[in-house]
Amino acid sequence: MPARLLDLSRPVAVAHRAGNDLARLRAAEEAGADVIEADIWRRRGRLEVRHLKTIGPIPIFWDRWYLASLRTPRLLLRELVAAAAADTLLMLDLKGWNNRLGPAVQREMARIAPGRPYAVCAQRWAMLEPFHAVPEAIVVHSIGKESRVEQAMAHISRPGHAAVSIDQKLLTPEVVRRLREHASLVMSWPVNDEAMLQRLYSWGVNGFITDSLEIAAAVTRLGAAE
Repeated sequence: MPARLLDLSRPVAVAHRAGNDLARLRAAEEAGADVIEADIWRRRGRLEVRHLKTIGPIPIFWDRWYLASLRTPRLLLRELVAAAAADTLLMLDLKGWNNRLGPAVQREMARIAPGRPYAVCAQRWAMLEPFHAVPEAIVVHSIGKESRVEQAMAHISRPGHAAVSIDQKLLTPEVVRRLREHASLVMSWPVNDEAMLQRLYSWGVNGFITDSLEIAAAVTRLGAAE
């Protein structure tokens, strides 16, 4: 349950993609981020930490306007966990359509970090199924489309103890109110300026996924001011 693994008496700062790079990981830890997110892919039996995507058999990685060779060094999940501070809560964002990814991540975390709390999220909710029975895992249903808002409310089986992450474009005060009835942690992305942070906070959002370490620090100040 999120309430057991995170302090929800104050807003939660999530450093978006900060776990994809070890230097960014350390900077986010030093900035006081509550959660550090990393993108996880399964490729050829390896659990890779990267936002870069593949194009089938074509030997390149890509992300928007960026291309990279498949020979580009990639961080592995076990290397990320080893590098993270013992009290750092990682949020593993499961990427792609590989049905083996969820079970592979669950087994790997049990092997390399037994008992260590972590969060796991995905927009493809079937990937999250292996984690529901893991007491140290916060299971986060990610919502990127309007049609998924109602589906999330119906899908969450234990109202009040779930966690969701949702694109800020889909939020209104009423949507936040209803989500908070089902989930103790409602996170939104991307929150990269203080005006949006203040607006979403006033609506009841209590988790903020940001690319900016300055905004992560501002989230911490919000909690201190209460």
